Amino acid sequence: MLDVNHSDESELNKSEETSSVPRDLTQMDMKSLWHPMTQHKKYERNPPKRMDKAQGCYVVDAEGKEYLDGVSGLWCVNVGYGRKELADAAHEQLVELSYFPLVMSHSPAIKLAAKLLELLQFEGKVHFSNSGSEANETAFKMARQYHSQMGGTRRYKIISRYRAYHGNTMGALSATAQAERRAKYDPLVPGFMHVHPPYCYRCPFGKEYGSCNIECATNVENVVIHEGAESVAAIIVEPVISGGGVIVPPDEYLPILREICDRYDILLIFDEVVSGFGRLGKMFGHEHWGVKPDIITLAKGITSGYLPLSATITQQYIFDAFLDETDPTSHFRHINTYGGNPASTALSLKNIEIIETEQLTNQAAKMGAYLRTELSTIENHPYVGEIRGKGLLIGIELVADKETKEPLAGEKVGLVVSRCLELGTIIGRNTSTIPGLSNVLIIAPPLILTKADADLIVDNLKQALEEISTNVTRMIS
Repeated sequence: MLDVNHSDESELNKSEETSSVPRDLTQMDMKSLWHPMTQHKKYERNPPKRMDKAQGCYVVDAEGKEYLDGVSGLWCVNVGYGRKELADAAHEQLVELSYFPLVMSHSPAIKLAAKLLELLQFEGKVHFSNSGSEANETAFKMARQYHSQMGGTRRYKIISRYRAYHGNTMGALSATAQAERRAKYDPLVPGFMHVHPPYCYRCPFGKEYGSCNIECATNVENVVIHEGAESVAAIIVEPVISGGGVIVPPDEYLPILREICDRYDILLIFDEVVSGFGRLGKMFGHEHWGVKPDIITLAKGITSGYLPLSATITQQYIFDAFLDETDPTSHFRHINTYGGNPASTALSLKNIEIIETEQLTNQAAKMGAYLRTELSTIENHPYVGEIRGKGLLIGIELVADKETKEPLAGEKVGLVVSRCLELGTIIGRNTSTIPGLSNVLIIAPPLILTKADADLIVDNLKQALEEISTNVTRMIS
């Protein structure tokens, strides 16, 4: 990995000052940083790469090597790296008004809230936080309090789906139904229930799409009935399950969920932390299915990752339930220090302007279709079970056997990702999710992707798959 000059202590501390901080940044990293989602023991052999610069779809490491970022950081750099206009928007706002909490108000938050409601095309209210996890925590609290104030005092349960990821705070992690992420953090928050996902490739009901009754959706009603509809506050779903393996639902799925929620007075929450702001080829992912949520949560692409910001947006009728001055607990008793920060909201407005002006939702749809076409050249590879996705969110499920759909072993999937990195392309995978099912490669590049960029992703992935499968065959023989 990095070719690091491991200086000794005498070289690190040439002056008489007693600073214990090494001058070499890699050693400083090893001494100081706790990296997320990482077994640090491996860093004793290979220190983490350090990225120093970025522009467009590309990042450059400390040694000057360039990589095409095929996952947009953490699926968030929608407009690409190095946008000076975004930096300028934040700078100008920091000079004008650097901070003020939204117990009062400020112009960027007002304008952004109005813009988001305009984009969503419904009347409602916007509550700002800092991350997707916080946006979902906020949604859960709103849902429970809404039902309490509407007389449904027993409605507290939240239904989500296996394989789904909704965040890492304790409530959001409780909604997250990925066993490896939850391991060793139990007991989690009570009241969270899980149902099977709309996973046609591995249908949990043993059916084939086209000859089924969309059991993945209709079974949700069975769970509601068996739990007691009067105890269920909300159902939360991503329009397309992202971190759990890029699972795209059948067209009938979300409309059926909407019908179930309406039938039993349950709130439908769309987690669009990943799928919002053009990622799926429309401004918001749910637009593909023509279904509106009661609550929607947004983050990541809301600022393209340039500054922290998230939003929980409710329909007006939910907000109206909080307007009871006779009840001292009727208002939403929830706040965070940085939610709706002036610089973040000002930058978000400029970010959305870029997405609209440059028509990046159309670009994502167009380049997503192109990428899918080019990826068809690997569909016959013995490791490739299924390629699926929408827009520029694509999953490639790797298998050891196409007939049995046996998942490819995690270490082999990791080798594909590592080889792509060596070749100069960063791709992702669904790690630390479901035991034995960390076998989906994830491609989610910036929405400014060009055909040449897409070709590079496909070429490097094709080479990595061929090399890994050839080496494994040689080892077997």
